[in-house]
Amino acid sequence: MLPRAAEGVATHRQEFDVRPAIVPVIRASESRRSLKFGNDNAFQLELRRRVDEHFRSTGRRQRDCWQMYLKTIILLTSFAASYVVLVFGVQTWWHGVLLAILLGLSAAGLGLNVQHDGGHQAYSNYVWVNKLMAMTLELIGGSSYLWRWKHVVFHHTYVNITGHDTDIDLGILGRLTPHQKRLAYHQWQDLYLWPLYGLLAIKWQLVDDFYKFIRGRISAQRFPRPNGWELVIFVTGKAIFSTVAFGIPLLFHSVGVVLIYYVIAGLVAGTVLSVVFQVAHCVEEAEFPLPGEETGRIERAWAVHQAETTVDFARRSRVVAWLLGGLNFQIEHHLFPRISHVNYPAISKVVEETCRDFGIKYVEHTSFRAGMASHFRWLRRMGMPSASGRDDLHGDQPQSSPPSCMQPG
Repeated sequence: MLPRAAEGVATHRQEFDVRPAIVPVIRASESRRSLKFGNDNAFQLELRRRVDEHFRSTGRRQRDCWQMYLKTIILLTSFAASYVVLVFGVQTWWHGVLLAILLGLSAAGLGLNVQHDGGHQAYSNYVWVNKLMAMTLELIGGSSYLWRWKHVVFHHTYVNITGHDTDIDLGILGRLTPHQKRLAYHQWQDLYLWPLYGLLAIKWQLVDDFYKFIRGRISAQRFPRPNGWELVIFVTGKAIFSTVAFGIPLLFHSVGVVLIYYVIAGLVAGTVLSVVFQVAHCVEEAEFPLPGEETGRIERAWAVHQAETTVDFARRSRVVAWLLGGLNFQIEHHLFPRISHVNYPAISKVVEETCRDFGIKYVEHTSFRAGMASHFRWLRRMGMPSASGRDDLHGDQPQSSPPSCMQPG
């Protein structure tokens, strides 16, 4: 059984706003950390109307798209083939390195495409299909249950809000927002964080999920530990991954060889997964608002907040969209997380036009490289003393009420 908050998202009939289905449950478990958003939903309602009209006029499906099923077959085949050849057929060390890289890329592809759509209930209209696709995360070493809380609930509801969005919390390793504490060595984070990004998958597979499970917290946010079938899936998934990643290979190769290829695959997968997220949220153009000191709320409406804290990149590249599960259309994803990513290129025009009509910022980097460059500059900026961070734009304390959005004339 899904946790109540996750179940609320899965069964929520409105494709656009996951917040109303999630926030009440979060308040019950962590009331001191709850947040409210502005009440002006004019942009949200008009955007939803236009996107619904797009699907009616084109006859496209929001989910259960044949392109997604074909992509799933290709990615699963690539993952299985690279693993089988690496474990049972490799003859030379450099063949092994190439296959380990391919295995890491295939694992990242499964996570960004299949698991991501399934975890957001965007893969299919059938709950069991979404659950099955979400569980491909277990195959690559994660926990679909914990990911749902960390990403779907905490990140998507509170994107780029320091202390609430767990995806922007690197602890003492780095400073990603102007509202996090700066440590002296952060001045070099634009250099040392890039190789550390590669450790994401390995740390997540071997340490993070167990640590979160034991603590019952993700960063500072509480969540209910898995029980019943979710606990069975968690334990079984970890056992299967350990068998696939270490048990079977150790029957045919030495410990050193197995660890080397595991690390290579893990570094590749971790780097891809980390960088794709960072270029969408932790860049110069994204906003990092805090609740107003007097109101205790985010002044922007939820949908406006999603658009202004997120940045698209390489929208014109079909290759990037295919490989990254449409996450280069990150604004569209945050506004419509339950629509399959294969539809994002088409609805992006509708989203951009609606943002323009309402005077809401819509930012795009023309290429993935441009997004990476912006992230690099942002890391450097956040690593400098506060006078060089975004604090110099808004003062040492965030404004209690950001400037209101322009309304169409």
